[in-house]
Amino acid sequence: MTPDLADFLAPGVAADDVPELATLAAARPLIDAFITLFRGSEAEVLLRLLVLREIGQESESPRWSPDVLRSRFTYLDPVKLETVLKRLRDNALLSFAEDGLYYVSDIGRNAVAAVTMLLRFSTEEDAELGFLTAQLAGLQAVGSITPEALGHLLSKLNDLTWHFEEAIASGSEFHIQGARRRLSANERWLARGTEILNGLLADPDVPFEIARIAQRIGLAQSRLARVDAGFQRALNKIEAQRVTLGASGISSSDVAAWLRGLSAEQLAGFAEDALATVPNVTLLAGGHELLDRAEAVLSDEVREHEGNAELPPPDTAAVSQAPEQDDLALLQHFTRRIGALPRQVPLQYVVAGGGFAHAAYRLSLLALLADGESAGPADGPIGDFMRLPVDVHFGDRLVEVDEDEIALMSDGSIAPRHTPAPTTAALAASAAPSTAADPTLTDA
Repeated sequence: MTPDLADFLAPGVAADDVPELATLAAARPLIDAFITLFRGSEAEVLLRLLVLREIGQESESPRWSPDVLRSRFTYLDPVKLETVLKRLRDNALLSFAEDGLYYVSDIGRNAVAAVTMLLRFSTEEDAELGFLTAQLAGLQAVGSITPEALGHLLSKLNDLTWHFEEAIASGSEFHIQGARRRLSANERWLARGTEILNGLLADPDVPFEIARIAQRIGLAQSRLARVDAGFQRALNKIEAQRVTLGASGISSSDVAAWLRGLSAEQLAGFAEDALATVPNVTLLAGGHELLDRAEAVLSDEVREHEGNAELPPPDTAAVSQAPEQDDLALLQHFTRRIGALPRQVPLQYVVAGGGFAHAAYRLSLLALLADGESAGPADGPIGDFMRLPVDVHFGDRLVEVDEDEIALMSDGSIAPRHTPAPTTAALAASAAPSTAADPTLTDA
């Protein structure tokens, strides 16, 4: 016997005493339509939905004769098809006109339209958010948004926030990246929801309950907008802890991602011959060996030695070696050479010598002198070099050297301070065109 609704209520409570049941009781015809569609086995439900959708999708000829239906569903068993048609007709999802033609009833069309909308969102990652947002957009268009519809959206947004925060707290790179992809997939619906909220809050006549829930939805969307920054911070922490396997360029995350793509059988195969329930060795010990071991364990001298926890005697600390110092012989030689210049000379004659590496080192030192912003330390070879009474000038062209491993370098000159600075025309006389603005040295 089918149980009555009163059987599910507490003793002394009638169905009329529960206001929440009034809306559902008023919609019994629609609820009966869904019961008809989804009652029974999975195969029966799929067959009913298939037939009802196919009949409802034909907009040019909404009425079907039994013969046309049989020819349309030739891939179905005729007896099963007749059973489905009879069940849909008996429960007011299909109607049978006086002219002997089938057509979808109003309740049946509403039911199949709702199912079609749900199937439309089933291919997207978050079908619920898309469906709820589209539903709100439709209700707003006809001016019939209810607090219940807004509450469903608010609940979904809070659930997403909880899911994303849990992914961040897990510290798992894969969970965080999956949650980030899910957030990106929902950006379109979040933006559409924001438009709906702006329209609601801009209406001065909106009911207080709807405005209150709309404001809470706005706060939930703000939290979701900030969670992407939380994803990035968590990924940065994981990146700082990432381990690279030697010089292979493969990181621990790459290995974990590869393992996650394997099946359980493949993972179990890695453990073959790697673990054993008992040692794979044969232990052969005679009486003499066992006696020797027992004597060592039972000896007072051995126990005293093993129980001695005293620290070893102190040892003389090794004499610390003097810290290594940089070899500044090249700098000191260059300082003496620059300080002895009698007149202005081109830079290429001062920089070249000893190969490209030495020339690049000298050019970088001259760039420090030309900068003139740092005086260097008070004492030592570096300070002596920075206080040289010379002027260094760099041009904006390149000159050809073609010797001592140098092909091209920036033009310029170096001169003692008592010598007037060179003119631009003098520097450009032997230079080739270039766009270089900084001191440049090109390896041959």
